Amino acid sequence: MNVILFGATGMIGRGVLRECLRDDSVESVLAIGRTPLTVTHPKLRELVRADPTDLSDSSGLSDAGIDLASYDACFFCLGISSFRMKEDEYRRITHDLTLEAARPLAAANPRLTFAYVSGEGTDSTENGRSMWARVKGRTENDLLKLDFEAYMFRPGIVQPDRGVPSKTPLYRAAYAVTAPLFPVLRRFAPDLVTTTRALGRAMIGVAAAGPGDAGTQRILRPRDINRLGGDAPDQR
Repeated sequence: MNVILFGATGMIGRGVLRECLRDDSVESVLAIGRTPLTVTHPKLRELVRADPTDLSDSSGLSDAGIDLASYDACFFCLGISSFRMKEDEYRRITHDLTLEAARPLAAANPRLTFAYVSGEGTDSTENGRSMWARVKGRTENDLLKLDFEAYMFRPGIVQPDRGVPSKTPLYRAAYAVTAPLFPVLRRFAPDLVTTTRALGRAMIGVAAAGPGDAGTQRILRPRDINRLGGDAPDQR
């Protein structure tokens, strides 16, 4: 399986990358982003670009020897906080840029699996009071309309696992303080907490299952992610 990964420098993206590099079913990973990674691996190729979501014919991918049709999955882990952002600005970054990347992938390979990291509380109706939830809901809905296998991952609280730190100093400090509570939360609140490892394993799982797997729903919440990622309480 050949994978395209967006957002590999973020906490979730780094966790997903780690699982991809460790999994024998993943033959190669193309990490596309604005910032170079600090990781090297025989399976990993980086593409650093000012606009990582531009996968149009004129973007120069063919010059770099990249054929979108040769990839089996895209794990889209890019995201920003909506804090102090106006809706149109947040929509442009969260919705528009995501679809800008997704549409060429769908056109290149309808059998591709597209895994999108959304968030618990996303509003599929697009009419709720929460701005970020409406925008995420619209993004999910538009991705599900495209001609590929799309899965929406809605994690709640995400525990950085196996040495995967957050990029944000405040978050790193908060995770360090609350780390002893995570095992309790994961056992007694499986609808709330997941890990970067479980996210990575679950994404690989739905992609490896192949198109048309009727056993997997298209919107995955923390309990589903933990089950697919082998991180459910009764599996530890």
